[in-house]
Amino acid sequence: MTAPIDVPAARSRVAGHVRRTPVIEVEGGAFGVGEPVVLKLELLQHTGSFKARGAFNRILAAQEQGELPGSGVIAASGGNHGLAVAHAARQLGIPAEVFVPDAASRVKVEGIRATGAEVTVTGALYADAYAACAARARQSGALFVHAYDQPDVVAGQGTVGSELLEQVPDLDTVLVAVGGGGLSAGVAAALGGRARVVAVEPESIPTLHAALEAGEPVDVEVSGVASDSLGAKRIGEIAFGILSGAGVTSVLVSDTAIIEARQRLWDRLRLAAEHGGATAVAALSGGAYAPQPGERVGVVVCGGNTDPSDLSVPS
Repeated sequence: MTAPIDVPAARSRVAGHVRRTPVIEVEGGAFGVGEPVVLKLELLQHTGSFKARGAFNRILAAQEQGELPGSGVIAASGGNHGLAVAHAARQLGIPAEVFVPDAASRVKVEGIRATGAEVTVTGALYADAYAACAARARQSGALFVHAYDQPDVVAGQGTVGSELLEQVPDLDTVLVAVGGGGLSAGVAAALGGRARVVAVEPESIPTLHAALEAGEPVDVEVSGVASDSLGAKRIGEIAFGILSGAGVTSVLVSDTAIIEARQRLWDRLRLAAEHGGATAVAALSGGAYAPQPGERVGVVVCGGNTDPSDLSVPS
């Protein structure tokens, strides 16, 4: 049985370690819908994504319980989770080792190395790096910090939702990108039905969509522009339990819609989001999710670890 997802405890635990990221309201029409939209700017979080929340909560909870070994922490990541774990470890003065696949972006890998963490690049995809990391964790005894499928990680990510609801208490709907599902599940747990959660997934990595159709988590093929941050091949067991139980629906967006949403965030707001960070916005601008008149919609812009050189500047 999975441990409860205790978002209030996570809020208390990570206070002082993570940023209370801002929200901005964008006028109607900016993202292809008539109503104003609220953006939660998690790309301004430490290490450039929401992942710092789950990493700190997992490590600090283990420390409180006397379960943090001298060998430190270890993680497998497409990039953002590794950055977060490495940052948290450095702040807490413990060793960190991170495994990333060949598909991880150069920006993210260089960022992990800059923290002083030991980095191993191995395998084509996240699943390959995960297998190598799990073997190394058994050997070293380091605390394994999963990217999305541990209760303390999910609870930490859920602090995005509880924080957002404090900032904008009249929200009707929150759009959240899904890879392994830790963020969307945490947000759903935090909101507790006070606002609905809509999961947004790339068509090329439909982890939740496929699981909902099958009635259980299943493997999917991984490809596309957002694969370095939403590249889990299977939704997490914790996430599936929470999201399916809460009746969360999934909408799919194309790579073209993601690329256009990322460019629109830059054009309109000068926000340099990564493709995964723009995925939830793509549900609006690409038409996969159409709000009802008067519906108050929030969107989590979840990451900004990107090379901005391919963002064009209008002449």
